[in-house]
Amino acid sequence: MRQAMLITASMVLLLPSCLTAAAAGQQIDTEQSMFTIHVGKSGLLSAAGHEHEIRAGFAHGSMDAGSSPHIEFTVNARTLKAMDPDLSPDNRADVQHTMHTKVLESEKYPEISFRSTSIKSDGEHKWAVVGILTLHNQSRPIRVEAQESNGSYTGTSRIKQTDFGIEPVTVGGGLVKVKNELKIEFLVIPFGSSPVPRARQIRR
Repeated sequence: MRQAMLITASMVLLLPSCLTAAAAGQQIDTEQSMFTIHVGKSGLLSAAGHEHEIRAGFAHGSMDAGSSPHIEFTVNARTLKAMDPDLSPDNRADVQHTMHTKVLESEKYPEISFRSTSIKSDGEHKWAVVGILTLHNQSRPIRVEAQESNGSYTGTSRIKQTDFGIEPVTVGGGLVKVKNELKIEFLVIPFGSSPVPRARQIRR
């Protein structure tokens, strides 16, 4: 009788952790997964400016590709880096400093997050994902076009900076300015998937 009571008590103690693991779904490999922002340019002298690619890994995240699919992840905005290969190291550092201090205000608003609210099939290995993106302490619904290949998932969406309380940067009295619309991309790799070669990672 005592042994049965101990087994029952152990099951009761383990049940909450089991339910939590089931609710969380599959964990995302934060070392391989990636969040990328593509920043375009406009204005009369846009040819003189540079387009920028801003990138960071995930802080944490989980997903479920089963009967009730969902995905959620967070990115530490302070880890975002300017990747622009055509800029000198000093200019790249200036772009990164401007991004963190004047655009994203990363120290004040360090968390970028996405949480899906609806995932619907949009063809073979393709989905239309609707969710809430929180950026610059503003939360807005966005639509993401997602697809799967060899166990990794990619997603693309377009957002407007002004929707998230961000004023696009301008220089030269507005002759060169950053486009209000940004292209954002997600590379999501669940734990256990094969590493993705650098050439296949998200890019323009």
